[in-house]
Amino acid sequence: MRAYVSPSFKPKLITRRYRQQTDQLDLNSFIKTLVRLLLFPLSLLYGLGIGLRHFFYSSGLLKSAEFSIPLIAVGNLSVGGAGKTPHVEYLIRLLKDYINIATLSRGYKRKTKGFLFVHPHQNSEEVGDEPLQYKRKYPDVLVAVGESRMLAIPEMMRHFPNTQLIVLDDAFQHLAIQPSLNILLTEYEHPFMDDYLLPSGRLREWRSAYHRADLIIVTKCPPLLASERKEQMIARIQPLSHQKIFFSHYTYGNPYYIFNSSYRGKLSKDVDVLLICAIARTDYLLDYLEEQVQSIVLMSFEDHHYFSKHDIGSLNATFQRMKSERKVIITTEKDAMRLELHKAFLTEHELPVFVLPAEVEFLFGEGTQFDTVIRNHLLSFRA
Repeated sequence: MRAYVSPSFKPKLITRRYRQQTDQLDLNSFIKTLVRLLLFPLSLLYGLGIGLRHFFYSSGLLKSAEFSIPLIAVGNLSVGGAGKTPHVEYLIRLLKDYINIATLSRGYKRKTKGFLFVHPHQNSEEVGDEPLQYKRKYPDVLVAVGESRMLAIPEMMRHFPNTQLIVLDDAFQHLAIQPSLNILLTEYEHPFMDDYLLPSGRLREWRSAYHRADLIIVTKCPPLLASERKEQMIARIQPLSHQKIFFSHYTYGNPYYIFNSSYRGKLSKDVDVLLICAIARTDYLLDYLEEQVQSIVLMSFEDHHYFSKHDIGSLNATFQRMKSERKVIITTEKDAMRLELHKAFLTEHELPVFVLPAEVEFLFGEGTQFDTVIRNHLLSFRA
């Protein structure tokens, strides 16, 4: 059972009865179609601007900078939700013991400006939630943020000349830089082929921009995805001859206490969960949790939302109202970086906030093949 708490914090119980679900889906579909039609002219204007920008780069009127070290860009065509952070972490784990790997992000929604190196003692307001997450989990890896990647990369190399690879987080649209390898992510349930340009949809570029990718990863797949569905998805994407397609899903570990990762908990069918998160889409996470726990109350916010004092007060009030002998608060790793800004309140009220870790795993036994593609790219790179 899921209970949804809207930003106004008025719980609404969602039942599983088929007719109610069907009616709701039909209404939502009608509203989405109507809104899309109304916003279509704006999408055309947006697409015209994007098309002109691409023309300037493809014609050589604007130049893309190339660098003397490998640059692996990880990104997507849509606005959030494809799972960039876990896939960047996969690359970090794969390579950090062998080469000097670094990551570069823009530090989305941070309150600082310009180029910065990320340190574990900083907070999300200073450097952004995802870069801070990388640095906390992999303290030996160089992590930096900067709005202009073209200026940030030379700065990183000037301070750390032994850097051998930079992973560019969310850089698929950053045409000012020519990556040596372009990895495009697209969600299994929300592939770019079914989406539309902003603002009528969530696409940041025309669908045809997928041609720039070297590797395409279909993310957040069902763990037991059938081979037939895999082939159907590949046929819909229509990869170019040089493009390789992989399929991945998340594996979740045991949750850990937000302020002490060595203290682990365990989910079970007699546990009731208050889930607080600010991610682009929650369905994949909810589907997992529903199989693990007794019930879920969801407090959901827009992606990268900074929780206010009011939000945290409502979190506490909602948790206290839950009638359960075994209850816990669950959040994602990215959200934990922003929740810790309220450490004093959370500890004072002894709120059991636990973080649910997620890692990427490739389906169909193709993880080794993906790893080999990455390693071969690095071995064959020539400045």
